[in-house]
Amino acid sequence: MRILLTGVNGQVGWELQRTLAPLGEIIAVGRNRLDLADTVSIRSAVAALAPDLIVNPAAYTAVDWAESEPELAHAINATAPAELAACGVPLVHFSTDYVFDGCKPGAYAEEDVPNPLGGYGASKLAGEQAVQQAGIPHLILRTSWVYGLRGRNFLLTMQRLARERDRLAVVDDQFGAPTWSRLIAEASALTIARWLDRSDLAADSGIYHLACGGHTSWHGFTAAILAHQARTDEKLASLAAIPTSGYPTPAARPANSQLNCDKLAATFGVRLPDWESALALCLAPTNPIQQDNPSSEHTT
Repeated sequence: MRILLTGVNGQVGWELQRTLAPLGEIIAVGRNRLDLADTVSIRSAVAALAPDLIVNPAAYTAVDWAESEPELAHAINATAPAELAACGVPLVHFSTDYVFDGCKPGAYAEEDVPNPLGGYGASKLAGEQAVQQAGIPHLILRTSWVYGLRGRNFLLTMQRLARERDRLAVVDDQFGAPTWSRLIAEASALTIARWLDRSDLAADSGIYHLACGGHTSWHGFTAAILAHQARTDEKLASLAAIPTSGYPTPAARPANSQLNCDKLAATFGVRLPDWESALALCLAPTNPIQQDNPSSEHTT
């Protein structure tokens, strides 16, 4: 099987190169080989590569910038998935908890009605809908609060700022499940393998939630990060909790990003551990941290 994997320089895409390898030949492409912003070239590029399966974790993920670059966000997150789906090849597409408005008191299930608050979530929702409407076998995997040991993410940002500053003030009224990119890749590969092993791919096509168990706030996540970091760093910043109103951003965030992942477990027998156990695995001494100009969302 030839598997076309996009976004190989992203957090999830980079991990998927390893976890998908047992399933076939991985055609791993970045923007230099397949620029999803150049939507008119996608079908011809895919035709030339002739994959049997497309796995698309690539996305425009700059939540605040999407408010000022809506056309680019829509091109990458909505039009590009539509073009990939139009190639007629089974497609695994990754989406986000930000398709919801956060008003539900409990965890969101796949059948809950999306209502994104900003341009990023709206563009990702449009991408989901385009894939669903294409009539091809597909899996749409929604995940949340992705972090990892490389790239730009909340974990690396907090580790850096805890060393550089005397005080951190972090939002404490937005709730979700931090999810390690490596576990997303491992669970995705297992899900894909079990899906492909079935005689009727269309029967189990649809949206599935894939996130760690439990929930916390950005402040709670930061506190857990600093607790691990305190084992090796003598001096770290103090930590304070602030409301969302204390850290205004161009894009609104959902107050509740919890995802119910029971459907994935029932259909494919796949479930991730709770977020605290996953963080402990990620920050174990055997996992070296690789920092690459992390961003600083959700903190002042």
